[in-house]
Amino acid sequence: MYLLDTDHMSLLERGGAGGETLRMRLRSIPPDEVATTIISYEEQTRGWLARIARAKTAESQVAVYQQLKRQLLNYCQIAIADFDERAASEFERLRRSRIRLGAMDLKIAAIALAQDATLLSRNLSDFRRVPELRVEDWTV
Repeated sequence: MYLLDTDHMSLLERGGAGGETLRMRLRSIPPDEVATTIISYEEQTRGWLARIARAKTAESQVAVYQQLKRQLLNYCQIAIADFDERAASEFERLRRSRIRLGAMDLKIAAIALAQDATLLSRNLSDFRRVPELRVEDWTV
């Protein structure tokens, strides 16, 4: 199984060269072998909600709400790996080992380990700090 990190989900939404490279690689994988995490959904949703809160006009809010809806529709089209009991246990184990990684990234890593999945991310330098985590960047 392959799990898309938040940055890879963002690239799929935005498009561009990195997004197209990622799409091409993903076409070679059966769709049921690709997922993202509930943590990525949380991170992106928090970002859009913050943008809505900062929008000064109703017109600018309309545009951000459209982007929020596009994100929701994208997440409805992909499997989402949960932060379940196994992932929570991995998360606690990783926290106790004092890996220098933000809590959200540590949760994503924990889900990948619990699912025995390869994490797809551009953030290789941070995620490679996690022992036994398989991580690859499919945007290059």
